[in-house]
Amino acid sequence: MTVEPVQFRQALSKFASGVTVVSTLSPKGEPIGVTVSAFSSLSLEPPLILICLDHATSQLRAYTDGDQFCVNILAAGQKDVSNAFAFPGPKPPFDVVDYETGASGLPMIKNTLAAIVCKREAVHPGGDHQIVVGAVIDATWDDSLEPLIYAAGGYRTLAGPERVT
Repeated sequence: MTVEPVQFRQALSKFASGVTVVSTLSPKGEPIGVTVSAFSSLSLEPPLILICLDHATSQLRAYTDGDQFCVNILAAGQKDVSNAFAFPGPKPPFDVVDYETGASGLPMIKNTLAAIVCKREAVHPGGDHQIVVGAVIDATWDDSLEPLIYAAGGYRTLAGPERVT
């Protein structure tokens, strides 16, 4: 017996995750990005992360065949940024989102909680997704910001630190 896709999606929606926009350059050198919640650290030594991209992702090959990408971890208050890359409108998202070109040449969204620049290490099949492993080559963050969180079909923010004893 296997779980139905709708049932599986509903169960997974209960898991709170941070929200990222993974950015890179198209084969034409244009900045592109996609909202990704399937992001995880993979290894400390060496420093590796992974992202999972649906086969239907626009310009998927830029991520699976490209050399580098940047994981922009969104801060509370950046749900419009997330939506711009999740549901592109009439203008390309980078036409309406503030960004800068990092030292790596990649587009990096401004005012994020953190940015992790990666060199593509490996790509693995994963059902209806591609699992892209990145070797971390640079990481920056802003300790003054809080994360944007997504759970149960909506954006959330932290209620504040909680003491666990």
